[in-house]
Amino acid sequence: MMRTTAGKAATTAAVAVLATALGGGPAQASASSPHGGTAPSSCRPANHIAKITTGPATSGHRHYRVTLTAAPGYEPCRLAGSPTDVRFYHHGSPEGVTASRYGPQHMAVTFGPGHPVHFDIQVPHRTAGARADEVTFTLKAPDGLIPGESSAYGPLTVDAGTAIGPVRPGA
Repeated sequence: MMRTTAGKAATTAAVAVLATALGGGPAQASASSPHGGTAPSSCRPANHIAKITTGPATSGHRHYRVTLTAAPGYEPCRLAGSPTDVRFYHHGSPEGVTASRYGPQHMAVTFGPGHPVHFDIQVPHRTAGARADEVTFTLKAPDGLIPGESSAYGPLTVDAGTAIGPVRPGA
């Protein structure tokens, strides 16, 4: 199945409208700001960008860093643990690699303008793997999931045994 940017935007908008209409649900819990502001949350998929870059390899693994950056004007928010529902795509087609998670899942970090965050994609060096150029994922807050699907773009290779690390502060 091919993915389209317009389809992702429509899905994200529909989730936001539905969450608002239902009185917040998970959105209310996960988008809470530690700063008490009224601007839209940086954690919402439409309010940040994400980029994939190659990280230094370690013994037996390739590493890729996914860095999230929020634009000015959005409210800081808290994230915790590894993103969930991680999917990999190459030119819009799914790669079929399922990722697990690793590392501490309870540590919360602040994300917002001037406070980028990142997470690691760890891939075993077993084989050549499958090429990908997009990763989609759902961010987690300390008290629930952030509604909507975030996307990151950049070249990477994935394979069986791929694992996603927790969100950490910094680019």
